Amino acid sequence: MDEVTRRAMLAATAAGGVLTLASAADAQSAAPPPQPLRPGYGGTDPGPRNLERDRQNPDLLVPPPTDHGTLPNLRFSFSDAHMREETGGWTRQVTVRELGISKDLAGVNMRLNAGGIRELHWHKAAEWAYMLYGTARITAIDAQGHNFVDDVGVGDLWYFPPGVPHSIQGLNPDGCEFLLVFDDGDFDEDNTFLLSDWFKHTPNEVLSKNFGVPGSSFAHLPDPSELYIFAAPVPGPLESDKIAGATPVSSGFSHKMLAQQPIRTKSGSVRITDTSVFAVSKTISAALVEVLPGGLRELHWHPNNNEWQYYIEGQARMGVFAASGQARTFDFQAGDVGYVPFAMGHYIENTGSMPLRFLEVFKSSYYADVSLNQWLALTPPELVSAHLRLDVQAMAALRKEKFPIVPV
Repeated sequence: MDEVTRRAMLAATAAGGVLTLASAADAQSAAPPPQPLRPGYGGTDPGPRNLERDRQNPDLLVPPPTDHGTLPNLRFSFSDAHMREETGGWTRQVTVRELGISKDLAGVNMRLNAGGIRELHWHKAAEWAYMLYGTARITAIDAQGHNFVDDVGVGDLWYFPPGVPHSIQGLNPDGCEFLLVFDDGDFDEDNTFLLSDWFKHTPNEVLSKNFGVPGSSFAHLPDPSELYIFAAPVPGPLESDKIAGATPVSSGFSHKMLAQQPIRTKSGSVRITDTSVFAVSKTISAALVEVLPGGLRELHWHPNNNEWQYYIEGQARMGVFAASGQARTFDFQAGDVGYVPFAMGHYIENTGSMPLRFLEVFKSSYYADVSLNQWLALTPPELVSAHLRLDVQAMAALRKEKFPIVPV
C-alpha cells in the first residue's frame, strides 16, 4: 500500500481541501471502511470494530513497513479520561494510571467557568500550566510571605513550585481552560492539600487558638466536597485583588510564552521556555511547536529527559525509534497526549490540511535536542559515507545549522 493510500484513511476532504465539518463527516461515514491490509499482508476486518477509531489511527491499523518490535503504547487521549464535573467547571487527568510509561510527568486538563474557582490548595509536585482558552486570575504566596497575583490568557504559562499555595479563577466573559503538567507521573489531582479539607479536620479549639478568635467563628465551615472547583462571583479588576503593603515575589510565577521570539522556518516555528527565560520553572521546560501542512518536526532526540507531549490542534503522526530494531508509529489529534522515552529518536509530521500545534514538555530545567541532520553535517563526510553510502546530492544537502521544522 503506497503512502497516498495510507494517508487516505484520515478524515476525508473534498477536492481542493475545502469541506465544511458536516460534509467532511458525511464523506467519512460514506467512505469504505479502512482495512488492516497492504499488498501481500494482512486481511479484511469484518468486525465488530470501532470505525471512527480506526480512521483516526491509520498508522496503528496499517503500520508503516518500517515499524518493528514491541514498543509500549506512547499515546493516550484526554477524551478517554474520566471527567470530574463540579459546580464551577470540570477536570480530567492523564497520569501513570492512564499512560503507564509516563512515570515522571502527569497532565490535567481543567475548565473553570466565569467566576469558577479551583480551591486554594498546594501540591507535593510542581505545577506547570499552559492557558488554552479564555482568561484566569492566579494567586500565590512563597515561603517568605511574598505575594503574587496575575491575570493570564491564551498562550501564557504559570509555574508553582512544590508546596507553594495557590488558586485559579475563571474570568469574564467565559472563564478559561488550561493544561497542567506535574513533575510526578503518580500525581493525582484528587489528592491535593485543600484549604477547606484542612479546616474541616482540625479541632475547633485549635483553630480558635491559632487565629485568635472564638470557636464559633468556625461553626459554618463548608464540607470539602462543596468546594474543589466551585462557582463564585467574577472578581473585579486585577488591582482590586492586590494586597496593600504586601511584598511581591522576586521571580514571577507567570510567563507570556507567545511573546517570545520564535525559531522560525518557512514550514513552522518553535518557542522554547526553560529557566533561561522563566527562572522559577526549575523542574519543567517546554517548547511550543507549530508545523504547517506537509511540514516535519525533524528527526531528532533529546539528551536530557523523556518528552511528554500535548496536541493543541491539527493532525500528526509520530515515528519513534527505540534502538535494537524497535520502531513504532502513532497518530495524534487535538487533546491527545504523546510520550517519547529518553533519548529515543523520533519525528512528528503534520498529516492534516491545517497547522499542527503541540507542546513538548520535559522534567528538566533546560531544553535540549540533537538534530540528526546537523550531526551528520558536522561529522567528517568520509565517515558518514562509509556508514550510509549516501550519494553526492544527499551529502551536499546535509545542514550544519539546525532546522527544527524541516522546510518544504
